[in-house]
Order: sequence, then C-alpha cells, then structure tokens
Amino acid sequence: MTQKIEPLTAGEMARVEKQRAWVRDHYDANARHEYDTPEGKMRVLDAIIRSKWVEPGETWKLQCLGITFGDILVDILGLEWVMVEDEQGRDPALQDVGTTTVIFPLTAISKRIESGETVQLGELLTGFCREIERLRKAKSVH
Repeated sequence: MTQKIEPLTAGEMARVEKQRAWVRDHYDANARHEYDTPEGKMRVLDAIIRSKWVEPGETWKLQCLGITFGDILVDILGLEWVMVEDEQGRDPALQDVGTTTVIFPLTAISKRIESGETVQLGELLTGFCREIERLRKAKSVH
C-alpha cells in the first residue's frame, strides 16, 4: 500500500486536541497562554521529560509529547497536520505545505524514551528543522 495523505477528520482533530491539551494543562490556568509560543511548548515538554512524569510504557502520554513537538514544528516551519495511511495504519503526521514531504513527530520523543535514551529536545528540534530546510532547498534547485 502506498501512503495516502488526507486532512484530519473531525474525530482525529478532536483526538489530537485532547493530546495537545494533556501537555498544555501542565501549565497552571493563569499561565496556559505560554503554550501558544514555540518557547512555551519547549519549556513544558522539557519539564515533563526532565521530571520523568511519563514512563516508557505510557504510550498515549508519550504520543501527547509528540503532538506538542509537532506543534512546535508547525509554529517554526509552517507545516500542517495531516493523516497518513499506509500498511502500518493511520497516523497524524506533518506535511510541508505544497510538497509530498511528510514527517512523523508523534513518536520522535517516545521512541527515545522507550529505548532509554536521554531526550535532547533542542538537538531533536534542530535536526528536524535542518532536514526540512534541506529538503526545501533540494526541491527549489530542481
């Protein structure tokens, strides 16, 4: 099966929003607006990861971290959330608008936590940004 890229359905949007809210709600109600900036999202992700508030087996919570990480990439790079369906199933991903480039932030953090790695959020973010910029430059050359 080839990849099929589609917009999120209403139910999928609601699921992603619930995952986003789980992370955002780590901010107290008066500071919840902090989540609106990439820096605020990075701060809350870093606090959750460093404090080990999520165990390696807590898949849903780990994927919540991935949604927030994806939101940072949306903020910085202007990507958009889509659903990608293939032989593995149907998962949220980010697409570089106007291209076929898709990335999967949902498991970017969870894979590292599950394997016992120390998550270096800044390095992870830089790596994703560099790769998207590299792909954009490669496409603009042709």
